[in-house]
Amino acid sequence: MLLGALLGAGATAVVYGLHPPRPALADVLTALNTPVQPVPSSARGTEEIEWATRLGRRAVPLVRSLGFPTKSLRTDLAVCGTDEETHLAGKATCAMAGLVAPWAGVLLLRLGADVSAGWWVPLSGSLALAAALFFVPDLGLRKQAQRRRREMQHTLSLVLDLTVIALAGGAGVQQALTQAVAAPQGWAAGALRHALHVAQLTRTSLWTHLGELGRQLGVSDLVELASTLSLAGSEGAKVRGSLGAKTRAMRRRRISEADGAAQAATEQMSVPVVGLFAAFLLLVGYPALAHVLSAT
Repeated sequence: MLLGALLGAGATAVVYGLHPPRPALADVLTALNTPVQPVPSSARGTEEIEWATRLGRRAVPLVRSLGFPTKSLRTDLAVCGTDEETHLAGKATCAMAGLVAPWAGVLLLRLGADVSAGWWVPLSGSLALAAALFFVPDLGLRKQAQRRRREMQHTLSLVLDLTVIALAGGAGVQQALTQAVAAPQGWAAGALRHALHVAQLTRTSLWTHLGELGRQLGVSDLVELASTLSLAGSEGAKVRGSLGAKTRAMRRRRISEADGAAQAATEQMSVPVVGLFAAFLLLVGYPALAHVLSAT
């Protein structure tokens, strides 16, 4: 029964790899409307020579059938500018490595030391290792996405500061934002410039594109900024005062986050000291405890 189940799973994976299902129309339209993130030539060349990624591309339709990528994972991929198919191929490769590694270890033990571990030990180990390694690429992607979101927040705060200065000089909202975004460098400033450029070409609302960018990248500050600008443009609110208040709020939040991160780092530094103290107590107290137990 076990061999039959494995054979059926393998046949299903082969069928999915040779005849992948057609993508939904909504996914195709979303991919066409999503702006292409610039990828450095060195990174593109590295992706082309990764044999492990190419190995897992055949299993991408099977991974998609499991419900991946999820909404949060798709947002992290958009923030990092990582290709969705490449990431899913990496997840499939890690899972296949987890399936094969325990069986290879048991085979080496049997050939080298003549140790028989049965069939349930490598089977359970391969399933557990494959499930664990399947989510390993998501951890690195999530950390990178958090760093890039913090970079976007820092760039947005700088842009808002420059925008407030330009508004004080008598410039309009769109002109002030265009001048402010032209100063910073980096991927975050490039994404903001792309949104402003699309708004100018399509002659549509500027804050609509900023809100879409914020929802796409999972940056709440951009969504709140788009709502503030929309209110200022339609209800006659004071743009300069609203942007100034938003900038101060973002600055205070960054300071509080930095303070919390510093305190967390301080607490983490005390963990090794506590571990060393516990080991010292165990080293000193074990002989006395062993002597008391042996005497009784």
